Amino acid sequence: MECSGFMKECGTRLANAGYAVFGIDYEGHGKSKGDRCYIKKFDNIVNDCSEFFKSICAQEEYRGKSRFLYGESMGGAVALLLHRKDPSFWNGAVLVAPMCKISEKLKPHPVVINILTKMEQVIPRWKIVPSKDVIDSAFKDPVKREAVRNNKLIYQDKPRLKTALEVLRTSMSIENGLNEVRLPFFVLHGEADTVTDPEVSKALYEKARSTDKTIKLYPGMWHGLTAGEPDENVEMVFADIIGWLDKRCNAVTLDQSLGPFDQGSEECSDNIVISMATASGGTQANGRYLCGLKGPRARPHSAM
Repeated sequence: MECSGFMKECGTRLANAGYAVFGIDYEGHGKSKGDRCYIKKFDNIVNDCSEFFKSICAQEEYRGKSRFLYGESMGGAVALLLHRKDPSFWNGAVLVAPMCKISEKLKPHPVVINILTKMEQVIPRWKIVPSKDVIDSAFKDPVKREAVRNNKLIYQDKPRLKTALEVLRTSMSIENGLNEVRLPFFVLHGEADTVTDPEVSKALYEKARSTDKTIKLYPGMWHGLTAGEPDENVEMVFADIIGWLDKRCNAVTLDQSLGPFDQGSEECSDNIVISMATASGGTQANGRYLCGLKGPRARPHSAM
């Protein structure tokens, strides 16, 4: 997936609710350079996101503000790995159908995986991994599904060999480390999701050591909760997300008002930084600033 088109509505909705939102196209994704949808090492994606998002948080106007991660699907995996990389940096995370485990319905047979693993060093970029059509499985609304298909920045070919194996290994690593999660989080999942397994979101909620954790499962909804469902369902999902963020933001504001605060008197309810990891890495990633701030300081500007 990519930030400038597919994720733009999500960023706009969050900005209209009063949040500064930043996103990044991974290397080889969207408008970033690199072989299309080729992931040599998943850690490259995580390191790129960490460097870019922290560079935003270090800017004077955002220092001392609350910092939330937002990730959909594979972006949910990136968000969890960013937390693992620096457990105390982020104030919370919104995880929409996170890739904590690949659905068995989409995963190749173990024999096929074994054969492909032996070939990854020889033909890592080859588009040979057998897989079902994720777009058909993820987006329920036929009009929105067609819009995704017409987005030329979204990769729609077979997965490259190295990419598929990196994604598989990453999902297994996350599944095995769910008890390491400690930050506040809100995980949302469609019960009819056949792309990522809602049972693993349940496991994340049950195993995470976070003292502030929330889960919501949506009966009948598919994988694309924010972009593939009928409009009334999308409205419901965003209302839940913004409600969760607002409650945590207000709690942080109260804590700051009761204790020392060395960043001036601005309240975090007017200045929250949300870093977005897209649904679907390297030093060539192209960062995108999606939307502005709430209140009298709101103004459009770019973080390209």
